[in-house]
Amino acid sequence: MDCLREIQGKQAHDPVFIEHMSKFSSPSSSPCCVYVPGPVIVGAGPSGLAAAACLKEKGVPSVILERSNCIASLWQLKTYDRLHLHLPKQFCELPLMGFPTHFLTYPTKQQFVGYLESYARRFGIRPRFNETVSRAEYDSAVGFWRVRSVGSKGKETEYVCRWLVVATGENAEAVVPEFEGMGEFGGDIRHTSLYKSGEEFREKRVLVVGCGNSGMEVCLDLCNHNTMPSLVVRDTVHILPREMLRTSTFGLSMRLLKWLPMWLVDWFLLIVSWLMLGDTARFGLKRPRLGPLQLKNLSGKTPVLDVGTLAKIKSGDIKVCPSIKRLKRHAVEFVNSKTENFDAIIFATGYK
Repeated sequence: MDCLREIQGKQAHDPVFIEHMSKFSSPSSSPCCVYVPGPVIVGAGPSGLAAAACLKEKGVPSVILERSNCIASLWQLKTYDRLHLHLPKQFCELPLMGFPTHFLTYPTKQQFVGYLESYARRFGIRPRFNETVSRAEYDSAVGFWRVRSVGSKGKETEYVCRWLVVATGENAEAVVPEFEGMGEFGGDIRHTSLYKSGEEFREKRVLVVGCGNSGMEVCLDLCNHNTMPSLVVRDTVHILPREMLRTSTFGLSMRLLKWLPMWLVDWFLLIVSWLMLGDTARFGLKRPRLGPLQLKNLSGKTPVLDVGTLAKIKSGDIKVCPSIKRLKRHAVEFVNSKTENFDAIIFATGYK
């Protein structure tokens, strides 16, 4: 008998079956079948944990499937050591449990991961690690989702549930652009997801490609470890001070948006930024025509919150470069026909 139809019949009449997950025997060629009397949540990052905690508070059980071996794998495995939250902690805490009062205003990576682990313990959330979801489809004939996963040893499991929550985040797969000559460069080429600290690049010439928040902060970290970083700026970018008028720029923006139209808030942010940071275009950092909030709203492109990198650009410790034309042996040729030597290239080119 198909395990899905067996579940459909049992779950309506057997309270024990609903209270506990029941596993069903199936032919050796078929995956193990598990009934979940609530949703399956895909992803054990902050959103997946929050969904599981809120459901549990309402008495709804769930199962979290996580392809990595830990919660918040992006934070634990793919971020650099000096990373802090770019927004104040009150805007980043999960529901039902705030940050400890002794945490910094902008918690460190280690503090944030510790907070997420405490959150999981408090709500008894135990994700099933090393479970990669390979397929999920809704069977309309019986009203259930069929979610198939593959374990670390290749074992397949099919989870059957009424609801599916996809919490896989917006930063899952690294984007690494292709350039002519990458095979002949000969030096270290990596994405920021593999960057930990500037210590290993001490005294080296490093080219960082991408001027978002990660690219800017990696450049600052490299500077602090006595490297010689350069920054490729391929597009326009909004740079805002992390704090304005003794409060966070993000928090101030949110308060102003309650009373003023977005274009007016953008105008205010740009005026204050110009007074605090000066004309960034003088240093090769031209601003988009749309204001920072309008641009974020329309394209999803986040403005850079400056944590000290702009001062290093102004002082000449970080050099701004145009787009890359091609790579050569330990060198990069730019679109302005200039060629410079580098020991390493770091792609701060985001995720998909």
